[in-house]
Amino acid sequence: MAYILFGAFIGLILLRVPVSIAIGMATVLTFLTSDFSNALQIIPQQMLEGVNKASLTAVPFFIMAGNLMNATGVTERIFAFANALVGHMKAGLAQVNVLSSMIFAGISGAAVADCAGLGAIEIKAMRESGYKADFAAAITVASSVIGPLIPPSVGLVIYAFLAQVSIERMFLAGLVPGILVGIALMIYVRIRASYEDFPTQPRATVSEIVATTRHGFLALVAPAIILGSIMWGFVTATEAGVLACLYCIALGLWYRELTFAGFWKALTDTAMMTAVIMIIIAFSIAMGWLLAIDRVPQQLADATFALTDDKSVFLALLLVFIILVGCVVEGVPAKLILVPTLLPLIDGYGIDRVHFGIIIQLGLLIGIATPPMGIGLYIVAEVGRVRFERVTMAVLPMLLPLFAVLVLITYLPQIVTFLPDLILGSQN
Repeated sequence: MAYILFGAFIGLILLRVPVSIAIGMATVLTFLTSDFSNALQIIPQQMLEGVNKASLTAVPFFIMAGNLMNATGVTERIFAFANALVGHMKAGLAQVNVLSSMIFAGISGAAVADCAGLGAIEIKAMRESGYKADFAAAITVASSVIGPLIPPSVGLVIYAFLAQVSIERMFLAGLVPGILVGIALMIYVRIRASYEDFPTQPRATVSEIVATTRHGFLALVAPAIILGSIMWGFVTATEAGVLACLYCIALGLWYRELTFAGFWKALTDTAMMTAVIMIIIAFSIAMGWLLAIDRVPQQLADATFALTDDKSVFLALLLVFIILVGCVVEGVPAKLILVPTLLPLIDGYGIDRVHFGIIIQLGLLIGIATPPMGIGLYIVAEVGRVRFERVTMAVLPMLLPLFAVLVLITYLPQIVTFLPDLILGSQN
């Protein structure tokens, strides 16, 4: 069954069938060619049972928060503040791009929202200042990787659901790696600026910094409010999604920039994106049931243990595998397929599930900036009016700092686990 399942899925992906449909078609085909062909009612039963989980209710709210930010002018205020703070540095607007993504991540937590909303502002400003369009688009998609790492994060909610770990613990675990990715990209930009001529702009005065801070203060404190409310136990991670939406709506009304048309667009975009994610999750649950029946996770674990019993070697193989998968399959469906399959291996090698969650999150996130399936590349190419091939070539050297952070957090798990252990207590 596994050969038919994966063969059909990969074949449909290569034929450019949408992932949500490819997973469903591969699952149904496998059922029809198996001993369960007379029990197709298992598919809807598994699908409904799979998505009927309270933890998944956080997903639409965090997606909605990101869409509302783009509809209420919050992104412009974040960009203006970051520009006043670091815009005077060499390759200043590239540094602004990264810093803005780090702040934006604390409210949205979605790479697509970063690329489409904040990216449109960033690329336009960089092009008008004299930056090459392909460089502007490339640094935008590279920095968008930060979004789903820094809490809140839709991807981490889904992983916590699959791995049966605390969402709060996953959020705290992603904070330091997300900041490290931002720092690594800023160091890369600074090194590149030392030998390449980038446009510069004058240093902002103290009064200008104060003005932009005052102008965007309510937007800038949103990440602290959302994360702080989770850390101090005022709300659960799921309730934090509702809090983020209410806060964004309040900001839109306070700034007088939230229109009915903008709110309706945010609502419909959220409904569409949530529907697609839930369909993928539902079919993936049915797919996972088939794999469990076929004992694929256990057979994979036995084969891997026979290959090597060295944890470091296994981690190296795991990184290569995750990155290759991320190049051809989008993050959410890849996680839904891989996590249940790999968990027996992770437990067998004594790897912390929270640590593994951040590894697979960042490893698959790098895929949004790599061809051929890099959805971030397509978005910034459209937003920036740049050819896809040019963006792809420009982003390749920017993958180096991302890979460096991925290797660092893989072999130094304390980077991931120390903050959740400090605040929530050790799991050992």
